[in-house]
Amino acid sequence: MSFTVAIVGRPNVGKSTLFNRLVGKKLALVDDTPGVTRDRRPGDARLVDLRFTIVDTAGLEEAHEESLQGRMRAQTEAAIDEADLSLFVVDAKTGLTPVDTALAEMLRRRGKPVILVANKSEARGSDAGFYDAYSLGLGEPTPISAEHGQGMLDLRDAIVAALGEERAFPPKEDVAVTDVDIPQSTGADGEEEPAYDDSKPLRVAIVGRPNAGKSTLINRFLGEDRLLTGPEAGITRDSISVEWDWRGRTIKMFDTAGMRRKAKVIEKLEKLSVADALRAIRFAELVVVVFDATIPFEKQDLHIVDLVLREGRAAVLAFNKWDMIEDPQAVLADLREKTDRLLPQARGIRAVPISGQTGRGLDKLMQSIIDTDEVWNKRISTARLNRWLEQQQVQHPPPAVSGRRIKLKYMTQVKARPPAFMISCTRSDALPESYTRYLINGLRADFDMPSVPIRIHYRSPDNPYESKKRRT
Repeated sequence: MSFTVAIVGRPNVGKSTLFNRLVGKKLALVDDTPGVTRDRRPGDARLVDLRFTIVDTAGLEEAHEESLQGRMRAQTEAAIDEADLSLFVVDAKTGLTPVDTALAEMLRRRGKPVILVANKSEARGSDAGFYDAYSLGLGEPTPISAEHGQGMLDLRDAIVAALGEERAFPPKEDVAVTDVDIPQSTGADGEEEPAYDDSKPLRVAIVGRPNAGKSTLINRFLGEDRLLTGPEAGITRDSISVEWDWRGRTIKMFDTAGMRRKAKVIEKLEKLSVADALRAIRFAELVVVVFDATIPFEKQDLHIVDLVLREGRAAVLAFNKWDMIEDPQAVLADLREKTDRLLPQARGIRAVPISGQTGRGLDKLMQSIIDTDEVWNKRISTARLNRWLEQQQVQHPPPAVSGRRIKLKYMTQVKARPPAFMISCTRSDALPESYTRYLINGLRADFDMPSVPIRIHYRSPDNPYESKKRRT
């Protein structure tokens, strides 16, 4: 993107609504409750012919530095300092407040371009608030309605005037066309299997119960206080994405809101936050479930892991706050035993003790993430699968139903991410679930596929005499 724009203002003036309007998606949570946004959220904005990065920020308020509002203000000020331009949003419907005046003074001291945006200008009686905005000394306000999309052309012109034509429309770089190695595909029945592509960006969602240390963990990865943290539970509301490189590979991490038991989620805002976290899980390729090592394996922890696996995502367990454990060896042995016993559906799942506060175990966690993603993307040739299937039936034949034994004839992998297999067999409807578990456990052991969900589907050949039976 050519430049970065920060949306700032006091709470409940419509910053997140404007953010969603500019990115063209409902990424940021929007509610009538003031102070919904807490972290700064970036997005790719389009405004007529302009393309830029937009950053949604928390509402600015006067607060003590150590308080939650004070830490939110620090995050917003960091976004202003990193941006090329600020959109200072005021509410034309309710008019100015002393907080608006203080914020205008703060923006003026920054010495960066500022566009005064008078939102909710479509409302009856908004003219007084619009003209009152001139008193802030930031130039002519731009009237818009973020909710209804009015005034977007005027906002575009104001951005171009503030930055200049050259900055708003940088020249496009010429891209040289070079020879590219095109990977050769192998036949489905061949012995060759595609290698794991470690050059693609990896999407990782960080999930867990409230106050497990998810945001602190991501900040430690980034090496900066990019996400809002603190002792209060439930600070994170939006699912915020951040990018960074680990050993030359791009990692896109999603910080999510803490997920409590469904019965405890009553407020509308928390329901929106949890729904946003569920979307992040479905969008991610791998999910790190963060446990509080001081109180691990709460019932909600098990529900979250089960949810991730049912969605077909690869999972890694991170036992956080390891720096607070007094007897690490004994606790680690106990956690391994409980992992195997309480999560039988995730046999072999990788579990790493870490400390987001000190950075202990983060390299090992990242290596576990890469290894698990490799298994999640794994493909096995059809020839190997059918030789394996024949051996499995010799060791443990399928059961007989009504005196006739079920025959498993043919097996192939139909997809990866997660690995899914199709088996052609007779009487697939009569095959017990226990035999499917036997095959899944065999796949895990013989093809080194721990910790990821494995799907097996059955298909019975069509009966050519079925139509005749129906006629009789």
